[in-house]
Amino acid sequence: METQTLDFSHVDSLQKAEELFRAGKLERLYVFPLEFGGQEIPQNILYVPHGIAALKARLDGTIAKMVSDGNINSYRAEPEYQGDSFIPSKIKIFAAHNEKPGAFNPTINIW
Repeated sequence: METQTLDFSHVDSLQKAEELFRAGKLERLYVFPLEFGGQEIPQNILYVPHGIAALKARLDGTIAKMVSDGNINSYRAEPEYQGDSFIPSKIKIFAAHNEKPGAFNPTINIW
């Protein structure tokens, strides 16, 4: 049985990513979640394979609980890219409290 490896190196422009989105092959993901105050603006939108947005939403839900418990007061998510691809290969999340020890820093590996 052959394993399929995702490779988005050919998606080297916003136009190509949006075409794949319109064709139903990619989904939108908000880097800074709308429920955390993120905006629906191009700088906050990534295009990713199906399932990645749900995975990030679950992690963001965990972070929201940690915020409500007073354990987190800072958050950032940073996409990481391979070559010229417009599709991130990873999303690194950094959540911490600036006055408490510890942090929650998961990485979503995409391709």
